[in-house]
Amino acid sequence: MTEQSTVIVVGGGIAGLTAAAYAAKKGVDVLLIEKNSTCGGLINTFARDGFVFDGGVRALESAGIIKPMLTDLQIDLPSIKSNVSVGIAGDVINVESEANLADYEKLLLRFYPDSADDIGRLMDAIKEVMRNMKILYAVDNPLFKNFKEDGAYFVSKYLPWMFKFLLALRKIDAMKGPVEEFLAGIIKNQSLMDIVDQHFFAATPTFFAMSYFYLYTDYFYPKGGVGTLPAKVQEKLLAFGGRIKNDTKIVTLDPAARLLTDSEGNTYQYEQLVWAADLKHLYSIADTNGLPQEKASKIKAEKDLLLSRKGAESIFTLFLAVDMPPEDFKKISHGHFFYTPSPKGLGETHRSELQGLLKQWGSLDKQTVLAWLDRFCELNTYEISIPVLKDSEAAPPGKTGIIASLLFEYELVRRVKEDGWYEEFKSHLEAKMIDVLSSSIYPGLKDHVLFQFSASPLSIEALVGSSGGAIIGWSFKEPVPVTSSMLGVNDSIKTSIPGVFKAGQWSYSPTGVPTSIMTGRLAADAAIKAAKAIKARKG
Repeated sequence: MTEQSTVIVVGGGIAGLTAAAYAAKKGVDVLLIEKNSTCGGLINTFARDGFVFDGGVRALESAGIIKPMLTDLQIDLPSIKSNVSVGIAGDVINVESEANLADYEKLLLRFYPDSADDIGRLMDAIKEVMRNMKILYAVDNPLFKNFKEDGAYFVSKYLPWMFKFLLALRKIDAMKGPVEEFLAGIIKNQSLMDIVDQHFFAATPTFFAMSYFYLYTDYFYPKGGVGTLPAKVQEKLLAFGGRIKNDTKIVTLDPAARLLTDSEGNTYQYEQLVWAADLKHLYSIADTNGLPQEKASKIKAEKDLLLSRKGAESIFTLFLAVDMPPEDFKKISHGHFFYTPSPKGLGETHRSELQGLLKQWGSLDKQTVLAWLDRFCELNTYEISIPVLKDSEAAPPGKTGIIASLLFEYELVRRVKEDGWYEEFKSHLEAKMIDVLSSSIYPGLKDHVLFQFSASPLSIEALVGSSGGAIIGWSFKEPVPVTSSMLGVNDSIKTSIPGVFKAGQWSYSPTGVPTSIMTGRLAADAAIKAAKAIKARKG
């Protein structure tokens, strides 16, 4: 028997949950289909032996989109400010406000005293971006405002802001080039350049990268872990009358019949579809038979383009439980910590050296790969999260859970897996990461490990179905195949497939949790409008 819904949402990450919740809130018959047993996708929290770990996102941004969405859906999400620290070698600064930018400048000057002019230009660029970020976040996102109910807000706040916003967008658009190229134009010292840009995915747009210092001051952490955010949205979705079907993988899409089929042969009829899952999968399963030739050709062109593009680098994450009290770590940094053990910088380690490895893969021995991996760990920047420093209940008394991540190339792990030494590779990488942290910022750490495990790009791909284990959507190293302009965000949800809208990390670039939420809301509104139009035509 075919299950029927006005709107079906495929993909239970934060974009899909948002889309389904807003459709349900407006009284629309909506079904959310998720391939896993739980929703949340890359925003998830889990516990092991009393230790709480965040499996994907480490913190959330409070301004602009997330908080307005919570208010609009009347979601109470108890949380605390998630302060950030930044460190090089044994020198650590805390980033709690814009004033700490001066501390960051001093940190860089201590390691690169001959690059004062370069550092000054870097600070000027960050300050300019921060000014524009303040404009972007000067009002709550208009998407979550009802101007009919609050006309005074529209006149007194929104209209004056809009003119400043449009000007800021022009400045943002002028900084869309790769951050590496921008930094090369203002910084001569390669190590200094590396220390800045190895925080980011390759070819990250300059504005997106230079906004990091502002965003560090804006993070918050929900009590119980970041996974409470999707859990709360799911609660609202169900309270509004929406439905969820877990453990269900969609394997075919017939847009002419507006019909989905899952891996068990069950079918689902929809009037409008919001696809909030992997976009390559959507176009791979879409059957254009029965559609007009012109429409089928356009869909094929979109498919060819999307399948030719890759996702951005993924991450490798180490999860540690240690019998060291949280106080030992609190003396060093806040609970969200970007740490680089060496001021030397990665240089070509993650560029030409990595590409050389991949090109010569068939002729390399295992030790050559592992030697490269050791250098990669010694020179890289670690994103470290210590949940118990944010939420005191996130670890057993006197113990600490640590999450440490490195940006990582999916293709390298895939080839290791293909060659049959994946577990050995992971074990070596885990041990090396522990050794680097133990011999630098956390002396003796390796002697206090209670248990450890890790997640690779392959783990992410398997869990959330994200091509290449990507966590921010499309790679910036080649032309992005979706909307990448803030002025065009309303078009980011459109596809050439009749009755199908898209949302989430693959629909707009660059992306993150706020953008996923925004596209989810936009896709829901568009799907509801389209469904109403069909109903009106039928009479």
